[in-house]
Amino acid sequence: MAKQPMLKFVQIGRDMPVKRVADQRRTDFHEIYAEFADEKAKEQASRCSQCGVPYCQSHCPLHNNIPDWLRLTATGRLKEAYELSQATNTFPEVCGRICPQDRLCEGNCVIEQSGHGTVTIGAVEKYITDTAWDEGWVQPIDPAQERTESVGIIGAGPGGLAAADMLRRAGIQVTVYDRSDRAGGLMMYGIPGFKLEKDIVMRRNDLLAAGGVNFVLNCAVGVDISFEAIRAKHDAVIIATGVYKSRDLEMPGSGAKGVVRALDFLTASNRKSFGDAVEDYDNGALSAEGKRVVVIGGGDTAMDCVRTSIREGATSVKCLYRRDRANMPGSQREVQNAEEEGVVFEWLRAPKGFADKDGAVSGVMVQKMRLGAPDVTGRQSPEVIEGADYVEDADLVIKALGFEPEDLPKLWDTEALEVTRWGTVKAEFTSGATALDGVYAVGDIVRGASLVVWAIRDGRDCAQAILERFSLPEAVAAQ
Repeated sequence: MAKQPMLKFVQIGRDMPVKRVADQRRTDFHEIYAEFADEKAKEQASRCSQCGVPYCQSHCPLHNNIPDWLRLTATGRLKEAYELSQATNTFPEVCGRICPQDRLCEGNCVIEQSGHGTVTIGAVEKYITDTAWDEGWVQPIDPAQERTESVGIIGAGPGGLAAADMLRRAGIQVTVYDRSDRAGGLMMYGIPGFKLEKDIVMRRNDLLAAGGVNFVLNCAVGVDISFEAIRAKHDAVIIATGVYKSRDLEMPGSGAKGVVRALDFLTASNRKSFGDAVEDYDNGALSAEGKRVVVIGGGDTAMDCVRTSIREGATSVKCLYRRDRANMPGSQREVQNAEEEGVVFEWLRAPKGFADKDGAVSGVMVQKMRLGAPDVTGRQSPEVIEGADYVEDADLVIKALGFEPEDLPKLWDTEALEVTRWGTVKAEFTSGATALDGVYAVGDIVRGASLVVWAIRDGRDCAQAILERFSLPEAVAAQ
């Protein structure tokens, strides 16, 4: 009788790849987790229970066939595991690194619910795809037949690039327009290298270019080219701009020097990693080196900011969040990593204003909070504790309060582009079709600020809708 390769969660415990010690990793921007070795990947994949109703798969936005590629990994069929994982996911090497698995697949693993510790799905996914790149299994797109139809994609983030990949596989002519100098969107300039090293993004960009995707960079729609000009050049257009307008705090002292936006801070840091000249970093305006840093916010962007500040050499880093640890939106895994690296979290704290000295910020005026009755979302609303205010000393304050959409109809002089009351583009569920003929929208510009994996899902769904518009069946698109 053949030996059972799976269901070993009772005999084998959960084990993550080795995490570099905090004192070592806080000095650089390299990823903090080591790679699984082959035997360790097989061992951890073999813990999967192969359950009849795979909650890991149903809670993955891409519905990745996780149990099957875990079984293939456990039995040494790694190339097949890669082929299966990339069949539903355009960027498995990215999702394996930055998806919040604790809130998605791993957080819904059946053996986790039974007390045995979840399968390390993200780490195995990363191992499968990194091995595929190393072995040369990842090849440029080579369509079976070139088509005459053309699609213009505005935005080179994960949603736009996922759509570009699928469309090119069907032989569609694809041009991606982006206002930045490098493709990748927030994967390139928003997410720090210790979570996603930039060569991972760049090699995927290079692969897309080698497969025939045309990139037009440093191109701002509404400035360098009009939206209508793009529509005139292509048979369909996808809006995949993301949301980049930072939410702000209107309170005393908010204009003081040293009160900065999270995206400006993270972009400057990432650009320096490329060796770019960044004036505001070099003159200290967007550098945390030697400063007492306070980050306001509790989401994943706030976690990126506090951990970046540590690596830049801040003398102290504190994070203010108006609710408690249990109610914060950011990844608990990221909070733990930040605490290990020296970040101090001040829970139930909210800013009231900013103190300054000669126009430069010197501290944050803080209000202590408590949790009151639940709000409309069911979360307890923070309430101010009167008379408990104090000042938290700071030389650099980073506002990580989330993002909102830019006013695209105004920026692009296209009032017919319908938006919601939140400013996001109105688009049809799954297809991404807007009220404008041949115009689609995907990712954060439709959803609001969300996860990379959801943008990939939207891009793939939209690409399939466009292929159907061009009367191309799914079977052709998947070749």
